[in-house]
Amino acid sequence: MKYHPERFSPKEMLKRSQDFLEKMETRRSVRHFSSDEVPMDAVVNCIAAAGTAPSGAHKQPWTFCLVTDPEIRKRIRFAAEEEEYRNYNGRMSPEWMKDLEPFGTNEIKPFIENAPGLIVVFKHSYGTDESGKTQNYYVNESVGIAVGMLLTALHEIGLVALTHTPSPMKFLAEILERPENERAYLNIPFGFPSDNCEVPNLKRKPISDILIKYS
Repeated sequence: MKYHPERFSPKEMLKRSQDFLEKMETRRSVRHFSSDEVPMDAVVNCIAAAGTAPSGAHKQPWTFCLVTDPEIRKRIRFAAEEEEYRNYNGRMSPEWMKDLEPFGTNEIKPFIENAPGLIVVFKHSYGTDESGKTQNYYVNESVGIAVGMLLTALHEIGLVALTHTPSPMKFLAEILERPENERAYLNIPFGFPSDNCEVPNLKRKPISDILIKYS
């Protein structure tokens, strides 16, 4: 099939890129969520947008579980805090613990229940069809790209989110009854920020630190 995406003038490209950069510079990870209702149809569209991500051999090795049920989220929080307690009390190195100090985090994770919903992302370690197992390719890379697009889409509609990795995360597959080929990749609480929401005063690396030009 032929493909003809819209093409812009250099001036329009620069303006669009600058507008997008300015919007993305306001994106922050948030741990304090409002109880305000979120239009879930809009969130579903964000997940659909994530599903347009490129993937190895177009295998699309991902599942996005949208969890709003309070009882399921309570079970997830309980299991996550068990794992996080072990992380903060022996699993994580002293250097790791020191690096986390600016964020003021600990094993208590109220945002799992306070946020209006969770998007639990699973990667498919292998595929399946009527003949049995099938091969997937570049799974971590593919799912990582999709998650980046999901976070961008949520930001585009005015929601905040958190990338939560209560490793090990096997409990997520058990609670959500996912098949054997799916492995938990990320837990993403989302919603509107609470009225008293605060984030650490951090600075991102400037473009001069992350870009090397070869001309």
